[in-house]
Amino acid sequence: MRSALALTVFAVVVAGLSAQAQRGGTAPAPAADLVLTNGRIVTVEDARPEVEALAVSGGRIEALGSADDIKRLIGPSTKVIDLQGQLAVPGLIESHGHFTGIGEMKQELDLTTAKSWDDIVAMVAAAAKAAKPGEWIYGRGWHQEKWSAKPQPNVQGFPTHASLDAVSPDNPVMLTHASGHAAFVNAKAMALSGIKRSTESPAGGDILRDASGDAIGVFRETSQRLIKKPELTGAERAAHLRKTLELADHEVLSKGITTFVDAGSPLDVVDGIKQAVDEGAVAVRMWVMIRQSPNSTFAAKLSQYRTIDHADGHFTVRAIKKVMDGALGPRTAWLLQPYADKADSTGLNTTALKEIQEAARLAIANGYQLCVHAIGDRANRETLDIFERAFRANPAKKNLRWRVEHAQHLSAADIPRFAKMGVIASMQGIHCTSDAPYVMVRLGAKRAEEGAYVWQKLMKSGAVIANGTDAPVEDVDPIPNFYASVSRKLKDGSVFYPDQRMSRMEALKSYTINGAYAAFEEGNRGSLKVGKYADVTVLSKDILTIPEDEIPTARVSYTIVGGKVLYSADKH
Repeated sequence: MRSALALTVFAVVVAGLSAQAQRGGTAPAPAADLVLTNGRIVTVEDARPEVEALAVSGGRIEALGSADDIKRLIGPSTKVIDLQGQLAVPGLIESHGHFTGIGEMKQELDLTTAKSWDDIVAMVAAAAKAAKPGEWIYGRGWHQEKWSAKPQPNVQGFPTHASLDAVSPDNPVMLTHASGHAAFVNAKAMALSGIKRSTESPAGGDILRDASGDAIGVFRETSQRLIKKPELTGAERAAHLRKTLELADHEVLSKGITTFVDAGSPLDVVDGIKQAVDEGAVAVRMWVMIRQSPNSTFAAKLSQYRTIDHADGHFTVRAIKKVMDGALGPRTAWLLQPYADKADSTGLNTTALKEIQEAARLAIANGYQLCVHAIGDRANRETLDIFERAFRANPAKKNLRWRVEHAQHLSAADIPRFAKMGVIASMQGIHCTSDAPYVMVRLGAKRAEEGAYVWQKLMKSGAVIANGTDAPVEDVDPIPNFYASVSRKLKDGSVFYPDQRMSRMEALKSYTINGAYAAFEEGNRGSLKVGKYADVTVLSKDILTIPEDEIPTARVSYTIVGGKVLYSADKH
């Protein structure tokens, strides 16, 4: 009997070895959780740039290859998506956006569609009729440079509050500029905030006034903090934040974003994001910068808040955010030379240099990246100077990957410094085409050509560019942003300095592997490679090959995070 049993076991082993040999000498793999097949799958990995199928197990990429290669991993419980030739790319990374801003804008008046100030007044009038007595009316998205005509009367192109007072005398109104760097309020809001003729502009801010010295309703940069909005109770704040986060999560997933870099939230909001992630209310991967004025309490909490790849890569906190200047639209970007259209102004330094220097010290001491908003050439130079001094004072600290957020207008002398110091240029392609009509007016042709949105100059010097939208300044949709990055085409058909356009692969990498690198995450996302998180964005059209002007017609078909389909176009 023992002999017979031994022969039987031997026969089974031989049969198993024979079967293994037919499969290439490997043991049979367990069935995958998800398979994408019959598509053009671009990995952005040089060793294997393109495949037609991939398999996912346990939230990570298990295998890549031909449809036949991956077929063997399909089992009874495997979810199979036939891509039908569609383009799949590494999950898109929004490298600079404002998560709560996206959610807040879903609950306010959307002013981005307004073609004139009269349109905005009409929207406020309708809201005032529906509002309760004394209820605040909020909106965001206006931009005076994008209206069909200047409002009358105006101060520096901005309207006065009288028009809002007429339609909303009893409801306070606060309308945030598209850039977030200015707000417009009516008389009721100013009265409730105690704004008088004698109220002085704070450091780093400006209350715009008419010839008689009265505030017209425009509050730029830090002066926005003078507006006293109603305070919520702790429970009300928590409920509002949760709703805001859920709205933002739904929006970004529907736009194909798998990792969202939140460009600055205070600690209480960071707590709320983490809780929402832990409870499954936020499913996109969150990478968060802390934005809070440094003090002893803040400094003591930095080591506590530093979090890497929590919840299977869904939550990371490893950066401090500071703001050096404003924006070109409201003329608050900090320039080396005066504005071409306002000779008495070089913009504003919105945060004291000493505060940013202290943030640099805290960042380097606690293992954080420092991310500084800098738009004007003076702001960029001051930021790079602070970085350089911090790096020299800490020669043992290498590969820090500190970031300049926006880097929109640079002096030619500062362009090579990004690569030399290993500083990331976190830029937004669509800002170029959105802002270009007034950039020439603000800077003049010479300065615009030298340093405005100079993607190729930066890349050719060796710098890494990570792309994003700065949502809700622009729509978080990556497709218009990709189109702007490769075309630099304006609405009138003209092209803004075409020599600085990205190639399509450069633009894709700026949205994937470069974004991962800018966040120290290239080891687990940013490309499609066995072992990395199974984050994939599927597009309805091949934006790498279709005619350029067809790119804006592409849509997101699937958003896949950790192997889970979190958005499907045919279900929405």
